[in-house]
Amino acid sequence: MDWTEIKVTVPVERVDETGAIVSMTVPYGIYIEDYSDMEDAVLEIAHIDLIDEDLLARDRTKGIVHVYISPEENPAEAISFIKERLDSESIPFEIDSAECKNADWENNWKKYFKPMPVGEKLLIQPIWKDNVDAGDRVVLNLEPGLAFGSGSHETTRLCLAAIEKHITKGCKMLDIGCGSGILSIASLLLGAESAVGVDIDKLAVKTAMENANRNGFDEKQYTVLCGNLTDKISGKFDVIAANIVADAIIMLSKGVDAFMNENSVYIVSGIIDLREQEVVSALDSYGFKITARYEDGGWLCFECMKK
Repeated sequence: MDWTEIKVTVPVERVDETGAIVSMTVPYGIYIEDYSDMEDAVLEIAHIDLIDEDLLARDRTKGIVHVYISPEENPAEAISFIKERLDSESIPFEIDSAECKNADWENNWKKYFKPMPVGEKLLIQPIWKDNVDAGDRVVLNLEPGLAFGSGSHETTRLCLAAIEKHITKGCKMLDIGCGSGILSIASLLLGAESAVGVDIDKLAVKTAMENANRNGFDEKQYTVLCGNLTDKISGKFDVIAANIVADAIIMLSKGVDAFMNENSVYIVSGIIDLREQEVVSALDSYGFKITARYEDGGWLCFECMKK
């Protein structure tokens, strides 16, 4: 099977922190290139002071953390996790993710994406798998494509589990940063009257609408808009979800109450634990109270209502 190598280059003094962050993405191991104290280490271990010239020429100011991701670990979401963690720690970095884009990986990873129960009511089924016995669960047929949101990442699972508690027959749902459309389409399957998705990525908009059609919904029930978060939205919604990142949540939360009814719920996910207090403070300053908090694998999801 094809694996993806991720290489993260950082200042050498931050390489240990980076290694700890990268190791959170896989259950196996990483390796680190750090040549900053090469001469002393070689002399201590091998008792020689002759070192290959190629090694001596290595950049002593940078360290490189390597990790190999198997297809079933979902390399694209591992990279998203690493970037968010490094940004939150203010660690300058360069990340080589070229292999996540190659055509072989795009096809080969699909064999590892299995039908997946989420929360208490949903079963996410990739379109290339035969039908499975879903029991009492509602089946969401999904082709993630290159849009974020396969359901395998903690942020998406947390958000879906929160959403299913609040979707009622006839309600209206807004999905900000919709990606593959997984949150809004799940809402329709659970009984929402209509859903609107918005994303700045044209590929995501295309993928979301295709997924809606696969699950039996057309433009009458599901609308997908390409735009910068809330700049294309109008109307009021009973359930609003934003499964994005902390900075975007902080930015958009200032105006999201304009789209809420009095008893609407605002669900935010994709918040790394290190940014929790920033997001909590922003939500409070914009007039929201947090009514529920969920955590999984260092990621947080909040349910909010107007104060």
